[in-house]
Order: sequence, then structure tokens, then C-alpha cells
Amino acid sequence: MLMRDAGCNPIWRSRGAPQPPAESRTASALTRRRCLANLLLAGALLLCAALLLYPPEQASFYPTCPIHQYLHIDCPGCGATRALAALLRGRLMDAARLNALFVLLLPVALAGAIESYRRALRPGSFRWPQPPAPAIHATLAAAAIFTIARNLLP
Repeated sequence: MLMRDAGCNPIWRSRGAPQPPAESRTASALTRRRCLANLLLAGALLLCAALLLYPPEQASFYPTCPIHQYLHIDCPGCGATRALAALLRGRLMDAARLNALFVLLLPVALAGAIESYRRALRPGSFRWPQPPAPAIHATLAAAAIFTIARNLLP
């Protein structure tokens, strides 16, 4: 049976071997959760660095939006990559012009990500932050209105 030690390294145990005490299983789960949280943070920072080094206006390897490609309309996410690149360069007005909804919702998304990261590093059981249902419904309604407005208004 494959298990992992506190350093996220695999350990092989036979089925008849005694199981570690609950405290060490909890510590091992916390260590794995911390490793994953730090890997996700490092990945996000690397993606931001890639946006700074290779702006979407100059690099062609960024994916195109399939909704825009096939339906010729802008979805709520169209322009979000370019808006994030503009924000990372400090150009707030350019980012708002590219995708205003993304710019407005980014602080909320960052707050949720920071809270999730904080909870992942804390001992105890992990629970994802639960936004209230009205907030989710309001966000979906705003995305729908934004999509209609950005495609109908010049």
C-alpha cells in the first residue's frame, strides 16, 4: 500500500503492517494539504510571471475563446487574460476596457483565494469558503447582463 510521509514522499507499507496513530495521519494530511496549497500558489505566481514576460498582445500561444471563435460574440470571460496582464502592468483603465466584469470581481476572487490558502495552512479539517446563495445568483445575473450589454452596445 502506498502512503506518504510528512515530506510528501511515497512510502510502501504492507497490508499487515500496523497503521500509524490518528495524530500522525492528521499531521500527514495537513502536510499534504500544505504542499498542495503552496504548489497552487507557486503555479499562480508563475502564470502571472508568464503574463508579464509574454503579454497576450505579443504572444500567440494563449488559447482563443471558443464562444467568440464559433458564435462571434464576447462571453463574460473574453478579454480576462489581457485584462489581467494590463492589471499586472498597472494599467487599470486598459484592464477595465478589456473586461470590466473581471476587474470588478477580481478582488472578491482574490479574497476567496487568500481565505482558502489560509484555511489550507491551518491545522484541523479544511472547508472551502461558502459564499451565500444570493451572492452566487447576483454574480451569475451580473455576468449575464454584462454579456448582453457588451455584445449589444457599441
